[in-house]
Amino acid sequence: MARLHWRQEELPWDQIDHSKIDPELVPLIKAAALVEFNANDYTAYLCNVFRDDPEFRQAAEDWAIEEVQHGVALGRWAEAADPGWNFEAAVARFRAGYRIDLDQQASIRGSRPGELIARCMVETGTSSYYAAIGDSCEEPLLKRICRLIAADELRQFVERIERMQDEINTARLDLKEVYTEAKGRGYDVKALRRIVRTRAKDQEKLAEEAAILELYGAALGLGIFA
Repeated sequence: MARLHWRQEELPWDQIDHSKIDPELVPLIKAAALVEFNANDYTAYLCNVFRDDPEFRQAAEDWAIEEVQHGVALGRWAEAADPGWNFEAAVARFRAGYRIDLDQQASIRGSRPGELIARCMVETGTSSYYAAIGDSCEEPLLKRICRLIAADELRQFVERIERMQDEINTARLDLKEVYTEAKGRGYDVKALRRIVRTRAKDQEKLAEEAAILELYGAALGLGIFA
């Protein structure tokens, strides 16, 4: 279960300073509230993509709890700033017009690492977004909310980097075991590594390199590149 680092119900909602509300910021806060509150749908998608990774699924579900709280806090502030706006009704309209495929089983980014990289980029941007609003706005409660959210987003960003690093380290260990097994069966590991690097290169680039090696080898009387 996620441990919330702050709780929206404990914020001083009776201390909103209406005289310092910037009307131009209100639509931005409304939009952000809807996106944050809709995190459960994206989490369902992530849990499908990482369906065989219970640790990640738990991390995603914990992340969603924080994101939903962000949406609630921003939505509550927006309702106070604009009494004619109803957060619950806006959420219903948003969900009716915007849906993601909750049955998607593979990452739309092309790979799991790609999915994690995309999340890192999003969290970096949103952390900067809320930090900028917190720094520029004058209404004290919104300033506080934005700074709390920015801290949450930055923490999520760091945790994703740590997870990616763990996956990289695990992959390196797995790769080492594969090469060790190949060596035990009599294969030349250096040659295997070179073949893997060669296969990973762009074919046109590879052909260009081969042509240059052949040219230089011929000039030096070396037949090994022919």
